[in-house]
Parts: sequence; C-alpha cells; structure tokens
Amino acid sequence: MPEINYVKTIFPNGLRYIFVPEPQSLATTVLVLVAAGSEYETKDKSGISHFLEHLCFKGTTKRPRSGAIAAELDALGAEYNAFTANEMTGYYAKAANKNFEKILEIVADLYMNPIIDQAEMDRERGVILEEINMYEDLPMEKVKENFAKLLYGDQPAGWSVAGNKEVIRRLNREDIVAYRTRHYLPPKTTVIVCGGIPENPEKTVWKYFEAMPRGETVKKEKTIDSQTEPELNLQTKSTDQLHLVLGSRGINAFDPRRYALMVLADILGGSMSSRMFVKIRDEMGAAYYVRSGVDESSDHGSIFVAAGIDKTKMIDVCRVILAEFEDLKNNPVSEAELNKAKEHLSGNLILQLETSDDIAVFFGAEEIVSGKVLTPAEVLRKIKEVTPEDIRSLAGEIFKKSRLNLAAIGPDFEEKALRDLLQSVKI
Repeated sequence: MPEINYVKTIFPNGLRYIFVPEPQSLATTVLVLVAAGSEYETKDKSGISHFLEHLCFKGTTKRPRSGAIAAELDALGAEYNAFTANEMTGYYAKAANKNFEKILEIVADLYMNPIIDQAEMDRERGVILEEINMYEDLPMEKVKENFAKLLYGDQPAGWSVAGNKEVIRRLNREDIVAYRTRHYLPPKTTVIVCGGIPENPEKTVWKYFEAMPRGETVKKEKTIDSQTEPELNLQTKSTDQLHLVLGSRGINAFDPRRYALMVLADILGGSMSSRMFVKIRDEMGAAYYVRSGVDESSDHGSIFVAAGIDKTKMIDVCRVILAEFEDLKNNPVSEAELNKAKEHLSGNLILQLETSDDIAVFFGAEEIVSGKVLTPAEVLRKIKEVTPEDIRSLAGEIFKKSRLNLAAIGPDFEEKALRDLLQSVKI
C-alpha cells in the first residue's frame, strides 16, 4: 500500500501531537488519547476511567448545560464518541474539513474542562450500571471478561473495563477529580489529527491545548503474568448456546514476534477458510461463530479461539482446538497457507484504514502504548517477512500445557472431563 505520511511533534509541555494528512478525504478526525484506563486503577476505584469518560461529555466550564456538547456537534453533522480500554481512554469527533477547528475546540474543551457535576454524575451512574448489566446478559462478550480474569486474576489486567458495580455505586465527585488530576496530563496525552485539511494545523492544536495543567505522571501497575498449570473458569448460566474462549498466554506489544503471532492467529481462525472455521463450523456443524484473536498490552498478551457452540459438543470442540495448537507447534505451516494468511491480514488492514477516524486510531494506539509510531506500510512489511519457522517456533513457546486457559458460559459443564482434557494434551 502507499506510504501514509505523518508528522509527530512533542510540545513544550510534553503533549504529543500527530498529524496524518489525507488529501483525498472530505472529513477530518480529531482524536485525543490519554494513557489512563482500567489497568491504571486500584481495586477500590475499579471502573473510574470509564465513569470519567462518560462525564466528560456532560458539561464543561464553557458549556455547562448537559447536552450542549452533543447539540453543537450534531449541528455540524459530526460523528463523535469516546471509549475506554485497558491502557487508554479516547475522545474523538469527525466532521467535514471546513469544521475542523470547531471540532478541535470542542474536543479540547470536553477533555480539559469538564465540570464533573455531582448531580449529573448521580444520573450517569445508573446509565453505567445498566451498561454493565447489558454485558452481563451478553455471554458472547462476558466470556471474554471471564477469560481475562482467568489469565490475570485479582489485578488490574483481570478487571472489567466497565468496572465493579459496588464501586460504581459509591464513587463520588472527589474520586473522579482526583483520578483525572493524576492522569489527564500533557505527557500522557496524544492528540491525533487526520483528514483532508490542507496544511498541518500544529499551531491551532497548540492554541487549544497549551493550557493543560502539568504534573508528575503516574505509571500503571506492572502486570504479574505467570502460570504453572491449566486453568478453568466455568460460569453456569441458562443459555441455549455455550460460549467459550480457549487460549494461551501470549506476548506483549513490544515483542518483535507480535507479527508472527498475528499471522498464527489468522491461520487458526481469522477467516471463513481458516482451520477453526472449517473444522468446527463446516465439518462438525458445531458452531455459528468461531474466530481467533490476539490481545496485546504493554506488559502482557494472549492468543485465543472464541466460539458459540452446541452445548453437547464442548469436549469435542476443545479437543479440535487443542489439536491445532499441537499441530502448529510440531509442524511447519505450508507456504500456501502462510501466504493466504498474510494476504488476508494485509487486505483487512488496508480495509480498516479507509477513513480518517480509523487511521487516527491506528496511529494513536501505536503511540500511546509503545511511545512510537509504526506506519501501516511498515506493519505490512513485517507481516510479509514472517516465515514458517517463525510460526512454529512461537507456537512452541506459547502453546504449552502450563499456559492454557479455558473460560466458558453455559447451562452445565463436564468439569472433570475438561480438566482431564487440558491435563492430557501433549504440548
């Protein structure tokens, strides 16, 4: 793909700024990311990052009325939202190029000057509790949380991003303000501007973010990432379909083998012609959805296969997945299968970067986690360089009995049979 050019600037206060020009784009995205998410929290404040994200849209010193921010952005025909993840929180708006400075000013305002009104906070508390309830009722999503909890236990990496209900009920304005003061600082913040505006708006960005208060940055707690035997998390719930995630501890985002792991995951379950899809859905008829994925954070990671299956076929499905782990560990993949996975990954990456907001997230996430930018073209080159031996060697390291984890939600389980299966694998 053509190289996507960018300019990176570090302002005098430590704020990082990335400009990605897209001359052909009719729209521009402003994205502000802060290195603050669920892995920066303490147990008694679990969910505070997500709560703060909600409140930033509820009023600022300049726009104190709740709903004013949404009304202004709607009047511009803008798309806008926010999100919270393990290691970052993001706020963005996207609008026609002519409205760039206006959306920049609004996003800067909600990021830097939220009122955090106690009455508004009490109302939003109910919204967040219902969001948590929604995910509790979506086993396809909840099982992913259970898998993370199984991997990392009672530490930030194992906690839900949305938070703990009891904690959400008792958080107050002073808690939110104190957390924001510790984390929403220039060196922890990255502003990304991507789109069709004609020239670098560096001076304009600095105008709106120069006033950010300074302070001593806080690092997240280091994740303890260790395991000595296979682990299970089986949640009983009345469902017609059983949802499972079976996988292994992987590697972190700084490991140069991350591209080999991406290819490995694609071979397992990245497409409708991948191993898992063909064997579990097409041949066994045991699932509607089945896919694989990789989770990468600054100091931990995982690779997994997720599926919604016929509840009577769990043992058979787990046996098939484990057999593929063993095969990748013991046998090199063919050049044909390897090349197909590379092309699939590369094509998907290109499709994922069709719009300014997608490009902004790509560049921003790379910067906020690793502190450096790797362009899409560089990622594609690294994917292309992966060899069959890279796959086999990495599989040999990560697919070990002592690193296996299985989380599932369903009406009932043969727990002993599942434990025996994980203990009996020859990896």
